[in-house]
Amino acid sequence: MQIHAKQWLTGFLSALLACTGGAVLIVSSAAQAGFTNNELVSWIFTVYVFGGLFNIALSLYYKIPFGGAHSITAVAFLSTSVVYFSMAELAGAAIMAGVIIAVFGLSGLADKLLAFLPKPLLDAMLAGLIFNHIVKIVPALKDNSFVGLMALAGFLLFPKWIKKCPPILGVMVMGMLALFVGYDFPEAEKIPFALPHVIWPVFSWHGFISLALPMALLVLSNDLFVALAALRKNGYEPSAVKIITLTGIATSLTGWFGGHAVNVGGMMSMLCSSEEAGPKDKRYYSAIVSGALVMLFGLFAWKVIAFMKILPLAFIVIVTGFSLVGIFIQSIQSTFSEQLFRYSTVAAFVIAVSNVTFLGISAPVWSLIVGMVMMKWFGEGKPSKA
Repeated sequence: MQIHAKQWLTGFLSALLACTGGAVLIVSSAAQAGFTNNELVSWIFTVYVFGGLFNIALSLYYKIPFGGAHSITAVAFLSTSVVYFSMAELAGAAIMAGVIIAVFGLSGLADKLLAFLPKPLLDAMLAGLIFNHIVKIVPALKDNSFVGLMALAGFLLFPKWIKKCPPILGVMVMGMLALFVGYDFPEAEKIPFALPHVIWPVFSWHGFISLALPMALLVLSNDLFVALAALRKNGYEPSAVKIITLTGIATSLTGWFGGHAVNVGGMMSMLCSSEEAGPKDKRYYSAIVSGALVMLFGLFAWKVIAFMKILPLAFIVIVTGFSLVGIFIQSIQSTFSEQLFRYSTVAAFVIAVSNVTFLGISAPVWSLIVGMVMMKWFGEGKPSKA
C-alpha cells in the first residue's frame, strides 16, 4: 500500500479536526462534571483509539474513505449537560444512545424520526448550545489580550497562507506561540499511564431523556447523515443501514469504557473523500492515515490531559470557542435559512442558549419539545398553499 502526499495531507487535516477542539471539549466537560483523571483518561483513550480503529476497519473493508473518531457535536452538547450526571450515568446514556442508533439503522426509523423532528430544530438546539461557548471568547480576549489576539490572528491568517488549512490550526499555533512568549507554565501534574477500564453503567429514565436521545439524534443528523451524503456526492455508495447499525454497536461498546460515541465523522469523511485526496480508488488511504493519527493521539491520552491542565483557562476557552465556529455557522445557516420554520427554530435556539434545567430535564431537550409545540401550533413545516 503506497500512500502519496495528497493522502497524507488530507488524512492529517482530517485527524486535526478531531484532535483539537474535540479533545479540548472533552477535557473541559469532564472538569465541569468533576470526573477523575482516570475517568478522563479512559474517556479520551476510548473515543480516539477505538474511534480511529473503527474507521480504519470500515475503510479497509469497504475501500471507502470513512474518516472519523467521535462526535464533536455530541461533546458540544455534553459540555453543558453532563455536569448534572456521573461518569456511570454518562456510560449508561452512551450505551442507550448506541442501541437507539443501531435500532434506527436496522429498522429504517431514522429517516422517519428526523422527518418528524426536522433538522432545523436540531440545528437550532445545537447552535444555541454552541453559542454559549463562542460568546465566551470575548471575555477571554479581555482577560488575556495578547494570547487572544494572537489566536485570532491565526484564525484569520492561516487559511489565507496555507490552502485548505483549518482555521483552528492557526488558533492553536499562534495561541501556543503567545503562551510560550508571555506565560509562565506551572509544573505539570503527573498523570500516570492508564488503559481504559470498564465503567459499570447506570441506566435511568432521566439519562435516557436528557442524554441518550439527544446524543443519538446528534450523531445521526450531524455526523452519519452528513458523512453518507458527502460520500455519495463524491461518488461512493456506502450502505446506510450497515454503517448506521455498526456505529450504534460501536458506540454501545464504547460506553462501557466511558466513551460517549464512536462514529463516522461528517466533515472528516467529506475531506477524506474529496478530490484533494487524490484518485478515487486511493482516497480511502487518507482515511487510514486519519484513523492512525487519531489512534496515536488517543494512546497518549494521559500526556494530552496533563498538558491541557497547565494551559490557562482563557486559552482553553478561546480554543474551544474557535473550534466550534464552523459547526455554529453550519447550524445557524440550517436553522434560519429554512422559511418553513420561523417561530419554532427561534424558540428552540433561545431555550438552548438559556441553558436552564427544569423538572430535571436539561435545556436541549426542552428546546426540542418547545420547538415542536411551536411548530405544530403555528402549522410550520408545511409549504404555503398561496
